Amino acid sequence: MAEIIRMPKMSDTMTEGVLAKWHKKVGDKISSGDLVAEIETDKATMDFESFQEGTLLYIGPEEGDAVPVDGIIAVLGEEGEDYKALLEEEEKKSAGGAEAKAEAKEEATSGEKEDQEEKQEEKKKEEKQQPAEDDDEGEVSEETDGKRIKASPLARKIAKERGIDLSKVKGSAAGGRIVKKDVESYQPEEAAPAAAESKPGVAAVVAGQESFEEVKVSQMRKTIARRLSESKFGAPHFYLTVTVNMDKAIESRAKLNELSPVKISFNDLILKAAAAALRQHPNVNSSWLGDKIRYNHHINIGVAVAVDEGLLVPVVRFADAKSLSQIAAEVKEFAQKAKDKKLQPSDWEGSTFTISNLGMFGIEEFTAIINPPDSCILAVGGIRKVPVVKDDGTIAPGNEMKMTLSCDHRVVDGATGAAFLQTLKSMLEDPLRMLV
Repeated sequence: MAEIIRMPKMSDTMTEGVLAKWHKKVGDKISSGDLVAEIETDKATMDFESFQEGTLLYIGPEEGDAVPVDGIIAVLGEEGEDYKALLEEEEKKSAGGAEAKAEAKEEATSGEKEDQEEKQEEKKKEEKQQPAEDDDEGEVSEETDGKRIKASPLARKIAKERGIDLSKVKGSAAGGRIVKKDVESYQPEEAAPAAAESKPGVAAVVAGQESFEEVKVSQMRKTIARRLSESKFGAPHFYLTVTVNMDKAIESRAKLNELSPVKISFNDLILKAAAAALRQHPNVNSSWLGDKIRYNHHINIGVAVAVDEGLLVPVVRFADAKSLSQIAAEVKEFAQKAKDKKLQPSDWEGSTFTISNLGMFGIEEFTAIINPPDSCILAVGGIRKVPVVKDDGTIAPGNEMKMTLSCDHRVVDGATGAAFLQTLKSMLEDPLRMLV
């Protein structure tokens, strides 16, 4: 008997998926465990394997199409089996539900529609009473190289704003008069060659000509927009900034890299120090759950990784119990998997605290939006060489780094966040403390 294959929910935040690639075609025999398609979720592109056996009778979406979770993507059954009745039945169910929703919406908005119609009628009347911008008899004339140019005031204004030479624009109104539409549709002679010479996928920019490009929003970008909007406007953020002297951290890192099998970065040091500080300040390692607060006993630190489509946050689990070399190896592996779109749900779920580091991009200081369900996120800037006043009053060159902790005030108070930052600062300024 024919069975419908639906879009699976491959992550806790997934609402729809994009069919990135089909590995089977209609008529193919499929066994349980066969790779059927690749599906782009809000986090990564993942393999979709069949749990049934049979012949692929029908494929709905084409490659690149988005399908909501539980939406029909294919039909599997016996060879030659009639599956159309099954699809028609599903369509009727969907149509019935959609019709009921539409009727309810129509009833709720009937009054609003009437108001809109009245406003549109009033607007039409007003437009009839007002003359068009270029219909007036006004005209500004000037001579260029002995040639008299006739143009409406509006056309002349637009040409001035766009840097267009009116002597090169052909007028379409009576007597060769230049009006608004002539200026707006004008294209310089060099525009065509420029477009022809442009590289594929790169728009040619022409002086005086407005242009733009629209790109379809990816599943990842949709989820980033939704989740961070919910976090920013739902959680009352406040920010705490501290400056850290990184002289000893720089020395320690150099010595550690002489022994470590994997190169240890400053971000790895910060992650290890944050894990040790969280162990001392469990209130920061928490989550707001609406009617209760969860204080996590385990420490899983999310590391923000930038990819072309947006931002991914793979999780280093039980970070406080891992060595610096283990953390360094794991973070490097996650970064590569993120770029290759090979991260799995188990890689990015379950964080209790997040670190976002933009120091490598030359950013000195910034604030980050909390990554739910965490109650805090640490924004790390770059290390700068600056003059430092020593305890004895002398000035010497030093290395400083700024960190800003974004806190959810529903869970973490100012004093709690400040105490955590002080502990983190002391560990980075004396790295041996994080190993004790």
